[in-house]
Amino acid sequence: MSRRSQAQDADPVLITRTEDLAALCARLREEPFVTVDTEFMREKTYWPELCVVQLGGARDVAVIDAQAEGLDLAPLGELLADPKVTKVFHAARQDVEICILRFGAPPRPLFDTQIAAMVAGFGDQASYDSLVRGLANASIDKAHRFSDWSARPLSAAQIAYAAADVTHLRRVYTALVERLTEEGRLSWVAEEMAELTDPATYRQDPESAWERLKPRSGNRRFLAAVRAAAAWREREAQRVNIPRQRLVRDETLLEIAATSPASPAELSRARGISKGFADGKAGAGLLAALAAARDLPEAQLPEAQRDNRQGPPASPALIALLKVLLAAKAEEHHVAPRLIASSDELERLATEAEPQIPALHGWRRQIFGQAAVSLKSGRLALGVEGRKVKLIPS
Repeated sequence: MSRRSQAQDADPVLITRTEDLAALCARLREEPFVTVDTEFMREKTYWPELCVVQLGGARDVAVIDAQAEGLDLAPLGELLADPKVTKVFHAARQDVEICILRFGAPPRPLFDTQIAAMVAGFGDQASYDSLVRGLANASIDKAHRFSDWSARPLSAAQIAYAAADVTHLRRVYTALVERLTEEGRLSWVAEEMAELTDPATYRQDPESAWERLKPRSGNRRFLAAVRAAAAWREREAQRVNIPRQRLVRDETLLEIAATSPASPAELSRARGISKGFADGKAGAGLLAALAAARDLPEAQLPEAQRDNRQGPPASPALIALLKVLLAAKAEEHHVAPRLIASSDELERLATEAEPQIPALHGWRRQIFGQAAVSLKSGRLALGVEGRKVKLIPS
């Protein structure tokens, strides 16, 4: 009789006690890698509410009830921080954010199979489902994708669904590592992990929250009001733990910044602002922030957000050529185009001599950036040979 040696053959267990979690994590810390996923809720909160953590090892598959009474997650934090064990996620950004909030640091070392799949030529933002079908020869039951993971008790179907996210991931990971090792591209994935595990990537700075609104105005006094209102909203949303849009919507915030109300009565005239809000503590805080912005001296007003591109606007034809070159290089090297260069980077390439962008550094420069510079300077032309784009040195 064959021994069970793969996590996908193991039966999932539900962990609700600290001693069981400690024993599980001790076993997993002896393995070279562990697959990880989380289930959380944040539709009604600013901060994500961790509900479930799934772990997959060679002989263990566990679903940890993160909300179980008396459960101490410290052993999990120690596992995630263990430098000897690679933590494997798919589309890890939100999972990493939760780990930083809960344990104070990102999981390290980390491997994101979505990014690895882009490096391996599976297209932009390859879904977990597609990778499981293509690399693990399995399928995912999507019935519980939108479950309320905060409701208790967890059903047997929920536990099985959650466990599948880490069992199939082991096969996906090993297949990707084998493929990328053969192609000499594992180091490319490592470069991408540096940004993903940088705590600064997840830092919520209230003072820069206004930049997300992209106000189209050169009026610095208005921009000061936008900055003050957005910073107030960010802090207040964090304090009361509700989504920023539920507190005050973007369009309402911009309207308030434009009118700069000085009283509750004036504030209540803004769309989406109730009299109760305007007269209450939240309204008072927002009005105080706007008043402080009105009193700022000229030297402290924010500058308009400027387009960093230098010189005249880029030629649409040149941008189109760079897009063709990008598509050709991505096809040649079997890498997702979006991972090589973004649309904004292509525009900067078209207008700046040597812009400081990822596409002109490291492996990206090797497979695309240098050719893009040559195309711009007239040392490279594009043609067609058969059904493929051909690069013609000139």
